[in-house]
Amino acid sequence: MLVAYMCAVRRSSQNCLNYQAGRASLQRLLGNIFRRPLTSSDVRLPVAGERVTPVFFKAPAYGEKVAIIDHSGRHSYSSLYNSSRGLAGRISQSLACHSRDLQGARVSFLCANDASYTVAQWATWMCGGTAVPLYTKLPPAELEYVISDSQSSLLLAGQPYINTLEPLAQKLGLPCVELPAVSCLDSLYTPELHDQPVETLSGWGERPAMIVYTSGTTGRPKGVLHTHSSLQAMIRGLVSEWAWNREDVILHTLPLHHVHGIVNKLLCSLWVGATCTMLPEFSPQKVWEHLLSSKAPAVTVFMAVPTIYSKLIQYYDQHFPQPSVQDFIRAVCKERIRLMVSGSASLPLPVLQRWSVITGHVLLERYGMTEIGMALSNPLNGPRIPGAVGMPLPEMEVRIVMTNTTNTTIAESNSKETRVKPGLEGREGELMARGPSVFQKYWNRPQETADSFTGDGWFKTGDTAVYKDGVYWILGRTSVDIIKSGGYKISALDVERHLLAHPSIADVAVIGARDATWGQKVIAVVQLHKGKTLALPELKAWAREHMAPYTIPAGLITVEEMPRNQMGKVNKEGLLGQFFPRYTSLRV
Repeated sequence: MLVAYMCAVRRSSQNCLNYQAGRASLQRLLGNIFRRPLTSSDVRLPVAGERVTPVFFKAPAYGEKVAIIDHSGRHSYSSLYNSSRGLAGRISQSLACHSRDLQGARVSFLCANDASYTVAQWATWMCGGTAVPLYTKLPPAELEYVISDSQSSLLLAGQPYINTLEPLAQKLGLPCVELPAVSCLDSLYTPELHDQPVETLSGWGERPAMIVYTSGTTGRPKGVLHTHSSLQAMIRGLVSEWAWNREDVILHTLPLHHVHGIVNKLLCSLWVGATCTMLPEFSPQKVWEHLLSSKAPAVTVFMAVPTIYSKLIQYYDQHFPQPSVQDFIRAVCKERIRLMVSGSASLPLPVLQRWSVITGHVLLERYGMTEIGMALSNPLNGPRIPGAVGMPLPEMEVRIVMTNTTNTTIAESNSKETRVKPGLEGREGELMARGPSVFQKYWNRPQETADSFTGDGWFKTGDTAVYKDGVYWILGRTSVDIIKSGGYKISALDVERHLLAHPSIADVAVIGARDATWGQKVIAVVQLHKGKTLALPELKAWAREHMAPYTIPAGLITVEEMPRNQMGKVNKEGLLGQFFPRYTSLRV
């Protein structure tokens, strides 16, 4: 495989020139493939003072530029736009909505990682609906929960998920619209639509845009409602901070039911007129092939969760042992790729260090949540501090508050300045966030929504953080990652970072089990490297040389594979329930 890459790289410069010429030719074709050209008049332009519009409003301006590359081929902005128009009509017809404005009615859709996802999303927005993306690997019972909890009015089934959704639609009494195969999405745009004006909807800002369900690592998944205004704020912040541009090409390997995959990778790309190459699912081999391929368009941006980077490193070690090949890989990654990002879970320091050696890239770590989008980021240009999550993105504010009766603010920052209360430097507390990207509410959970905000509008993230060395650090979820043992407050994430340096440990999750003497005791759940063994006395002896005494694990549990979800997160409450069932109902 690498032989082909190394030969192809010699042709990369010429291919790049050919690709630029080809793109220019495609742009000149805009307006010739339809009986009338696509122009901005196809979409109702915002009136004075109205600044919020969905991403599909930008599609006509990008015309025949390639928006998405998937397993079926290439899809232009024009084709996605027109297919979405056709599907929007079918949605309105199925719901007998003659006004073509669903007034926020929920539309749940189950689509593969391909262009059908974008068509389903855009079509829902075009007819005034609220998009509810479903995860393709959820069992039917969990799909039913999301569909029912969101009070969806209609289901959209991409290929090949009609057999999954149709029984649920019948059970719940909902219409279900099947999308054509992704290679046939153009069939949605029928001749009668050609001369019809695009339906005009107004007041996009406060219209509901999508309901994204939390990962459920600390309880039952909740529906997080974002408006078009908060969604656009997320996009604009990342586009500005990470310098997105229309020449970018991002390789997409993540699920499309979380903010990371939906906003950071897909909508940011489509917002600026860039190209998103979508893989059906993550494959280390396929990712390396795309990162190293000289075929246009070459990947310039890559984002993933830490688990993916770990698996890419494992594949690299197994398949690329030759020094000349390793030099080639590093050179290609440094030359072609401008940005590599890690998020959705804590990035182990050994992974960051090894990835830097392999590719020449120091992974950009950032912090965000379903409820707020991205709030903190290391700089695009400038030093990135391993383990830290940087400073606030544009228009975002964060603060750390002592969780006591006084609710004293320790530190507060925006993208331009930071204020720290004298005498409290380096103290930890709960991270709070405020800004235009913050969600509107938890769907049908008014009390939980109210409890999640302070009286002056700050969202309580539930994460413990500290401001030190001029940046913010996340210590973990207050509920499961802060272990109170013998009067100490121990960050499980910090303990994990130390333990990952042990030569026998491949992966680790640290949990706090209830203890009559200490309050809680530190337990390390570890996945060992193949062929390695590890006993608690050996681990303790090693830890005494590397860790503070009160952080050393009091217990050791080995597992064949760490149970991480699709976003790389570990359900620590689940681990406590599995290994310490007597104490799962007890809280410290």
